[in-house]
Amino acid sequence: MARRGKGRSINGIILLDKPTDISSNHALQRVKRIFFANKAGHTGALDPLATGMLPVCLGEATKFSQFLLDSDKRYIVTATLGVRTTTSDSQGDVVSERPVVVTQAQLDQALDTFRGDIMQVPSMFSALKHKGQPLYKYAREGITIDREARPITVYEINQLRFEGNEVELDIHVSKGTYIRTIVDDLGELLGCGAHVSVLRRTQVADYPYDKMVTIEQLEALIEQAKESDISPYDLLDPLLLDMDTAVKNYPEVNISNEMGEYVLHGQPVQVFGAPDNTILRITVGEAHTFIGVGKMNEAGLIAPTRLANL
Repeated sequence: MARRGKGRSINGIILLDKPTDISSNHALQRVKRIFFANKAGHTGALDPLATGMLPVCLGEATKFSQFLLDSDKRYIVTATLGVRTTTSDSQGDVVSERPVVVTQAQLDQALDTFRGDIMQVPSMFSALKHKGQPLYKYAREGITIDREARPITVYEINQLRFEGNEVELDIHVSKGTYIRTIVDDLGELLGCGAHVSVLRRTQVADYPYDKMVTIEQLEALIEQAKESDISPYDLLDPLLLDMDTAVKNYPEVNISNEMGEYVLHGQPVQVFGAPDNTILRITVGEAHTFIGVGKMNEAGLIAPTRLANL
């Protein structure tokens, strides 16, 4: 007999402002405990050094976290020129130190090489897996694994500041882009080396920056609830975004409640005019209640691929 999970069946997404010096998993576990959720998952790890937007999915929202993993991201990064490290950030060991003799024109020219569709070799200190183990585990043992370059897109890379040996950039990128690799490659193009000293993720998909909350703010709400003699969830749960916000940019197919019952049992249904070759967000009834996502199958029917158990 399977054990029942501990915690509440609470569904939604909280936009956590992850602090520095803790792992994304540590941050996730703290949020899970605060909400006393039975399930939780994050949507793309941030390095311990990094801060900023970490969408944490609770309950049934975890089923749709992959769509946020696949979304665009935006970062503000400070690159320190003149020092290259093993990890391409300030937490690694110094590999080389070189003088910084870089003009604005040279920086502009180097930055321009990153704009658009480019190929990027992932860092050895990434979470990409090789034979079931993340690359960073091999790197910590001094083992280097051959990595194939992968296509990425840099939609924008804008200079915010260039002072002394520091360059601050605002970067909007596609999924799978490693900012530390961009910074390391930039340093090599400039002939002086570089590493990430500050990194903050400011956007995931189109989630609003001002909806982020810190762990301290969540814990303060718990204390406020105690003082007011109310349930902490009365203050915490309103912060959750609907689980379908993870897929809101996909076309919606609204079906009747009766058809929805078929879909919830895994059966495909016919919907005239539904777009093909894309993920579809399935809602039911006049309330447009979200029940999952699907795709058009070869028979021209909408087949569910992932359903919310509500």
